[in-house]
Amino acid sequence: MTHDPSVWRVLGDGHGGPLVAPTGIGVLDGETVAVKDLFAVAGQRVGAGNPAWLAAAPVAAAHADAVARLLGAGAAVAGIAQTEEFAYSLTGANAHYGTPPNPRAQGRISGGSTSGPATAVAGGEATIALGTDTGGSVRVPAAYQGLWGIRPTHGAVPAGGLLPLAPSFDTVGWLTRDAALLARAGEVLLPPDTSAPTGPFLVSDDLLGLAEPEVSAAVGQVAGAVPAGRDVRSVAWLPEPGWLAAFQTLQAAEAWQVHGAWLADRMDTLGPAVRGRFERARAITAAEAEEARSAVARARATIRERLGDGVLVLPSTSSPAPRADDPGAFDAVRQATMLLTCVAGIGGLPAVNVPVETTSGLPAGACLVGPAGSDRALIALAASLGQGSAR
Repeated sequence: MTHDPSVWRVLGDGHGGPLVAPTGIGVLDGETVAVKDLFAVAGQRVGAGNPAWLAAAPVAAAHADAVARLLGAGAAVAGIAQTEEFAYSLTGANAHYGTPPNPRAQGRISGGSTSGPATAVAGGEATIALGTDTGGSVRVPAAYQGLWGIRPTHGAVPAGGLLPLAPSFDTVGWLTRDAALLARAGEVLLPPDTSAPTGPFLVSDDLLGLAEPEVSAAVGQVAGAVPAGRDVRSVAWLPEPGWLAAFQTLQAAEAWQVHGAWLADRMDTLGPAVRGRFERARAITAAEAEEARSAVARARATIRERLGDGVLVLPSTSSPAPRADDPGAFDAVRQATMLLTCVAGIGGLPAVNVPVETTSGLPAGACLVGPAGSDRALIALAASLGQGSAR
């Protein structure tokens, strides 16, 4: 295993072993974890993708809750993997450390902000990527790199020891190369289900239409694999005007509330893209933030009412991974991708990426969104639909 600084910030113990050995035995014996550089790992600093933050960060005295659970179930921490700065982007590019490669789609971006961990897993350097998903930061790299990934129900996995971005939307998620390991990690990280995705599968031409045709076609194949006896319904489901704007405004306001005091006189430590987001976040007024919070609450109620006990099937992203040598390529698809990812984010709902492949051989993702508290059953359902869909 090589120490690619765009993928790993800290790797192993210097002698070929893991960074942190397991603390127990369990269902994850023999597995290795790439930890996104937002989680506390005892004896290490949290770098958040920003060298200035890393230099000032204290050494963690204890593991983050999710890290401790994985170690206790037999997994080892292979290393701490890179993230985009403060997890405030979806491309995978870090202005300081570079862009992790995409092992499944050479020459294309990795997707972020769980970029380093996703690349480590896709490249076979770890088996579990421990990450976060606020606006799509697990689902986007999962789709771009042909991985299984889950954004759990908001609040389902404890976030102790995690550096937040926007607490109203932050979730602890993970990625793997197969559905069975996604489920085993869920046995360790998730609470028992409190609901079940027993209702109809909901497929929306509106949502499929936000994606490029080859992605929509691949997602449609997953919808076509629904078990006999399960109702599949075509529904009108386009995010209402203002949903995404409210999500982005509240996310930004919370991001500035979390990081603004530190960043106020350190904006020059940020790369241009992330600095632009924080500049806009700084300008949001308290009234605008409160209006957005109310709009998000109304949208959440609408989304949950529409879904009921059903399962929404939609593309995880609007396109395959854009080319890395075209800096504007992601900007062209960003809005459509976030219109897709914001549904689960606003709803606080679990969302599982099922890897699919386009006719041109590129990885893409079908996303299953289920009722709040149905995470374990949703993983099992996704696995039953995804058999044979990923390499």
